[in-house]
Amino acid sequence: MSTAPIALSCGEPAGIGPEIAAKAWARLGARLPFFAIGDPKHLTGHGAPVEVIHAPGDATHISGHALPVLAHDFPAAAIPGKPDPANAQAVIDAIARGVDLVMRGEASALCTAPINKKALKDGAGFSHPGHTEYLAHLAGVPRVVMMLACDALRVVPTTIHIPLAKVPGVLDRALLMDTIRITEAALRRDFGVEAPRIAVAGLNPHAGEGGTIGAEETDLIAPVIAALKAEGMAITGPHSADTMFHDAARAGYDAAIAMYHDQALIPIKTLDFSGGVNVTLGLPFIRTSPDHGTAFDIAGTGQADATSLIAALRMAEQMARARAA
Repeated sequence: MSTAPIALSCGEPAGIGPEIAAKAWARLGARLPFFAIGDPKHLTGHGAPVEVIHAPGDATHISGHALPVLAHDFPAAAIPGKPDPANAQAVIDAIARGVDLVMRGEASALCTAPINKKALKDGAGFSHPGHTEYLAHLAGVPRVVMMLACDALRVVPTTIHIPLAKVPGVLDRALLMDTIRITEAALRRDFGVEAPRIAVAGLNPHAGEGGTIGAEETDLIAPVIAALKAEGMAITGPHSADTMFHDAARAGYDAAIAMYHDQALIPIKTLDFSGGVNVTLGLPFIRTSPDHGTAFDIAGTGQADATSLIAALRMAEQMARARAA
């Protein structure tokens, strides 16, 4: 892997983040060195020995016998299932610290444990819709793209956390163009795909059926596809979304572009509910995260599944290798 280990920001300490960090270390150990940015007190008691490190590079030799933790003090204890507003700013600052480390090359990638946006808003006035938008702000980039990825599928929603009724009004040529271009560039740079193939879904049932079930396909999506195809991109569509995600269809593309949140997330969560990874494309650094939330309902019970975090760490390593090649 890259000479630098992966940084894991702690996320909401009252959620399952500390438990899955410990479980991920137990599975990966020295095979995939990573370090947690968080309060060592929050990360103890989850079945993994914890050792405080003084620099990210220390994780490479510590990870063979303990979970390396770059200490980031929090003012309050972590009570499972009960986020404390006093800890909100420290959660935000841990993310910013991770970004700083990866931007300076001290970490090869940033993996982020889940946050609770309400807890951050209530406790620290967090004004961003979520992790992704905050990371874009820290990196100073105008637009980023959310990809959900697993071994069987990579899919990108063009619009994300907005009401379904607002999707047609938000979709426009610039947004769709940028989303597809950022995705295509990331496939080359971060996933090692030399000649990316992109498949684009329609918005309406049957991809509008020639305009009889909606005009977005003929008025917006098809012209964008034609323009990108003229530039030399290997792109097809608009396809009927209900026929895009079976085995034979997925063999024909490297990433699918969906028009809205559930159109993208339903197929990947059906194919691999536990192993899906959230990847932010368009940042100047690599960022992955597990595709689930803080799970306050099971925090502290020992039931948390670390599969998605392990997949996110492994994908971060693979992307770091691709960028370094």
